[in-house]
Amino acid sequence: MYLEDDLPLNEGLEARITAAIAPTLAGMGYEIVRVQIQGKQTPTVQIMADRADGSLIGVGDCEAISHAVGAVLDVDDPFTGEWHLEVSSAGIDRPLTRIKDWNRFAGHVGIAEMSIPFDGRRRFRGVLLGADAETARLKLEDGTEVALPRADIRRAKLVLTDELIAATAASAKSGGEDDISDDDAPEDDATPYAKRN
Repeated sequence: MYLEDDLPLNEGLEARITAAIAPTLAGMGYEIVRVQIQGKQTPTVQIMADRADGSLIGVGDCEAISHAVGAVLDVDDPFTGEWHLEVSSAGIDRPLTRIKDWNRFAGHVGIAEMSIPFDGRRRFRGVLLGADAETARLKLEDGTEVALPRADIRRAKLVLTDELIAATAASAKSGGEDDISDDDAPEDDATPYAKRN
């Protein structure tokens, strides 16, 4: 089901694109992990996605998402000139952009970088304790716990650890929810979509 309140936190054009494509991808059985725009002259829209059912995402999924998103953005027309589209899986050391990401990977190590300092710091590393609409919680290496304002998190991601690799491998063998490894679906294999006016 399409849950608008658990989309990645974006602003400006990235938020517009996320809102435009989310219903289409949800209807296809996918969820948006991240939307990012790189470059100004010929922008590249980078879409990171998961399957809604938690199963592994592959090159065929990326192609299907690319074609669907390209069609939506052709109608929405967010750019005046040429632009490119890249679609990929989130990978093992994935970004933490949604509430469900923080909760799904609770117990694993993550890093959060703040857009404005929190308690005098911009960077936090610790074990994920989960999240809600307002905060994302970490247990830091010194044992203290912090509840970071989600709106002020510039970026957050999982840290690649032996425990995360083992959990991902075990989940893949059992058909569970964790993501594929970078060897299974590298971002470089994402099918690009280009629009030219």
